[in-house]
Amino acid sequence: MSNREQNSNNETIRAIMGRRSIRSFEPRSVEPEKVQILLECAFAAPSAMNHQPCHIMCIDSRELLDSISAVSERTRMAKSAPLAFAVCVDVARYEKVHQLTDGTWMADSACMMENILLAARALGLEGVWLHIVSRPDREPGVLSLLNPPEGVKVFALALMGYGAETKAPHSGVSAARLHRNGW
Repeated sequence: MSNREQNSNNETIRAIMGRRSIRSFEPRSVEPEKVQILLECAFAAPSAMNHQPCHIMCIDSRELLDSISAVSERTRMAKSAPLAFAVCVDVARYEKVHQLTDGTWMADSACMMENILLAARALGLEGVWLHIVSRPDREPGVLSLLNPPEGVKVFALALMGYGAETKAPHSGVSAARLHRNGW
C-alpha cells in the first residue's frame, strides 16, 4: 500500500482533505451531543502563550439565523443553517492584559474556527467560515444582532449543519504556490 493510500485511510487526514465550504444545509437540527463535542474541540484550539482569548457564542435560534442571513449577500447561507458559532474576542482587554498588540488574537481565533470546522466534518456535518471582523458589509449588522459587550469583536461565524450539497475532497499540492527554502 502506498503512503498516499495509507494516509487516505486515516480519519484525521480524511476530515482535513474533505472539509469544504458548504453553503446549503438540510432542514434538521444538530444533535446536542454533537454541539457539545464541537464546543470542546473549539476550546481545545491552541492560542499564543495559552492565553485563550476566544469566546464562543452558540447560535441555534432560527429567528436569529434568519436575521443574520439578511445582513448581506455574503451571509445569506445562514437562512438554511441550523447552527452557527461566533468566535469572539475582547480585543482591548486581551491587548492590555497580555501586552500583545500585534493581532495575535486573530491567529488564535482562526485556530478555533478551524478546529470547529474540522470537528464538524469528522462528525458528519458540513460548514462554512464567514469572516466578520473588518468587513463593512457585514460586521455592523452582525454586531447589532449578536450584541456582544463593548470592545468584543466577532472574528467570524462558522455556519453548519448536515450538508445539502457535496463537493469532492481536496487533493494534490499546488506547484505554483509551493516554495522550498525560500521564495
